[in-house]
Amino acid sequence: MKGRALYLDGVSVVFDGFRALNNLSLIVEPGELRAVIGPNGAGKTTMMDVITGKTRPTAGTVRFGEADLTRLDEPAIATLGIGRKFQKPTVFDHLTVFENLELALKAPRGAIACVKWRLSGEARDRIARVTEEVGLLARAHDPAGILSHGQRQWLEIGMLLAQDPELLLVDEPVAGMTDAETERTAAMLVGIAGPRSVVVVEHDLEFVRALGRRVTVLHEGSVLSEGSIDHVQNDPRVIEVYLGR
Repeated sequence: MKGRALYLDGVSVVFDGFRALNNLSLIVEPGELRAVIGPNGAGKTTMMDVITGKTRPTAGTVRFGEADLTRLDEPAIATLGIGRKFQKPTVFDHLTVFENLELALKAPRGAIACVKWRLSGEARDRIARVTEEVGLLARAHDPAGILSHGQRQWLEIGMLLAQDPELLLVDEPVAGMTDAETERTAAMLVGIAGPRSVVVVEHDLEFVRALGRRVTVLHEGSVLSEGSIDHVQNDPRVIEVYLGR
């Protein structure tokens, strides 16, 4: 598999004496879809903050391929090919699905370049591929403001895909979705992985089961258990600190 692995080794983050991450080690292989679960305060958000450069680790190694992420800021990490979707979608309601994706495309950012830039046939083809990938091809010319909650989540995932990320971090994508939307989201993320790596943080265990991929359980900033969903659900330590609550 081509691409770059995500590698965290001995990562700790301390806030005013509180260890949000505690010697966390994790490897996500190129093209892998990984689910990350755990109780509130387990370190899931801090882990994503560290990967994207929002938070600097107190100790440890964070690498994406040969790149040392601890030495890069958030824009540089995004340019490297790491995209993050937060739980609450941030789309432009007054623009169409197509226009939202057009804005998200990698394009020249200088003032003169922006004035001269026109949407090429290749860019249009890319938008069409992304809208199909996230199940919104039939809604391409509808305003984002009239989409359902689930469709807005898919659009935001599409906006990240338009930037051609190599690693996609997705935070609780199915919160508030209908059962049908949740099922479609699982299938979508399975299809998205492969050409790119995807890390999904989620609380919905049935959704995690539908993904059918390796699961990492965090607790108190460290990996508590790892394996299939059946393995972690039957791990007495996971039952005690998470599932039994």
